[in-house]
Amino acid sequence: SQASRRGAPPPMQHQPPRRRGRRRKTPWVEPDLNAPPPEVKEEPPTKLNSGATVKEVAESLGLSTPEVIKKLMTLGEMATLTQTLSDDAIQLLADEFDKKVEIVHAADEVEEEPRYEDSEDELSSRSPVVTVMGHVDHGKTSLLDAIRETEVAAGEAGGITQHIGAYQVHRDEGAITFLDTPGHQAFTAMRARGGQVADVAVIVVAADDGVMPQTVEAIDHAKAAEVPMMVAINKIDKEGADPNRVRGELAQQGLTPADWGGDVEFRDVSAITREGLDGLLDDIVTIAEIQELRANPGAEASGTVIESRLDPGRGPVVSILVQRGTLRVGDALVAGASWGRVRAMNDYRGERVDAVRPGEPTEVLGFDGVPEAGEHVRTVDHERRARQLAGERATRLKTEALARRQGVRISLEDIFERAQKGEAAELTLIVKADVAGSLEALEDEIAKLPHDQVSATVIHDGVGGINESDVMLAAASNAVVIGFNVRPVGDAAQVATREGVEIRTYSVIYRVVEELRAALEGLLEPEEVEQTVATAEIRETFRASRVGTIAGCYVTSGTMRRGAQVRLVRDGTVVYDGRVGSLRRFKDDVREVQEGFECGIVLENFADVKVEDVLEAHETRQVERAL
Repeated sequence: SQASRRGAPPPMQHQPPRRRGRRRKTPWVEPDLNAPPPEVKEEPPTKLNSGATVKEVAESLGLSTPEVIKKLMTLGEMATLTQTLSDDAIQLLADEFDKKVEIVHAADEVEEEPRYEDSEDELSSRSPVVTVMGHVDHGKTSLLDAIRETEVAAGEAGGITQHIGAYQVHRDEGAITFLDTPGHQAFTAMRARGGQVADVAVIVVAADDGVMPQTVEAIDHAKAAEVPMMVAINKIDKEGADPNRVRGELAQQGLTPADWGGDVEFRDVSAITREGLDGLLDDIVTIAEIQELRANPGAEASGTVIESRLDPGRGPVVSILVQRGTLRVGDALVAGASWGRVRAMNDYRGERVDAVRPGEPTEVLGFDGVPEAGEHVRTVDHERRARQLAGERATRLKTEALARRQGVRISLEDIFERAQKGEAAELTLIVKADVAGSLEALEDEIAKLPHDQVSATVIHDGVGGINESDVMLAAASNAVVIGFNVRPVGDAAQVATREGVEIRTYSVIYRVVEELRAALEGLLEPEEVEQTVATAEIRETFRASRVGTIAGCYVTSGTMRRGAQVRLVRDGTVVYDGRVGSLRRFKDDVREVQEGFECGIVLENFADVKVEDVLEAHETRQVERAL
């Protein structure tokens, strides 16, 4: 029945008997001593951003934060959770914990730039890109303006009204793109930028002035960038113009004219009379044709930031020179720590365009920020990728900047001690400009000003107007605010007055430089300069009971005065430095004796004067030191 089945014990199952006895031993195998050692796979190093915090280092290395802080203490470094660490400290920690790390700097590219191999049938000719360089007073700007006006005169509707850092001139052979970049000695960074993107460098030299230091520097930059050069000898219409003298001076710099048997084209031009401009443009076209400039217009677009600025109505406005591919409205872009999508594009005439080919400049709207001039720009698959790449670079820049600031705090004590001893003085600056190129140029100039005992330090810079935040930072840092082509916005001017902050605005870069130099010279302690004001030869000596030894002198230069500080020089050695006690002409006491007259001099507390000794009267003046 069911009940009986339910209460009955389960039937016994047959279990096999357990085997008893020892386990069989594994047979001994003789090791092969010649066999290669087993491969040990090395784990890839952990990547850490330069300037990472204690917490970030701990998390990346799989350690607890207290563990890392304790280890730092044993290494003699006190650190908090959020304190940034130097590269050396990060490496030391990694060694202590037997970890491998790779420290990544913002200067390292987030992603290797793709290397393009375009086939011959994909390439087509592109416009040459020209940079014009030279001394600030040699007419570079007027020459660019004259070339620009040839385009307007040729019937271009509306002329060229947009300033996008570049413009084009059209010839029968095609367009020429001119980079409108600064050309002074101080603009090293901007000129290097021009060299990276230019195919031809035109060196402008004034016919009436000749080669200047800035001319030599321009030549050196073009040589370093391996950019073919030609020379435009400007101002041939001026009186005193001597183009052949300029040719000779440039030949000494390694630029031998083609008509002298060299390989550099020279062209005599005048920006005022327009003489030689057509020939100059023809020469540029010829040089470009020799180079066979080509690019793949069907590829993904890439290029270089020429200029960038913050427009109050349109937001970040970025001028780009496209160097490969075709840039189109809607493309996702990344440039350094900035990213965006092309909302709209304008050409150098201010007209809307939908696509830009290699060798052409364009103004792009749609970036999230203002990338630096000279940054490489490229398109990526989608906005998400652009945002990621820009974000990674921005993070690295931020952590490195924080590390630098903390490093400055550590050395503030040293700076203070030096200042207390009179060893150092510092002019602190906040610099704002209308475009990134101007900012770059200003900072490059400022970097050239420091002196052993005085320096100018830029603690903050940016593109756009001077705002209240800039003023408050200046107040806290005892800084001067420099504005180039920008003005105070909002309540910034009132706050500056209230806080006692000086705001100086300029429209010419060289005026900024002059005033900065003057300010720095004012900070320098005056230098004591000694000047010889009179000399006299001792031709006779007399003894007088009341006054002692009298030196009979002939004043050979200057005016010898009673009470003057003098030194007695004997055979080139100074044997006395004191004052003129009395000065006589014949029997009369006089205040001074001029050059070419004889006199009697008694020195204070010194009687050992001899014939042929020389007396030198000298004055010490304090003069402001120049940098």
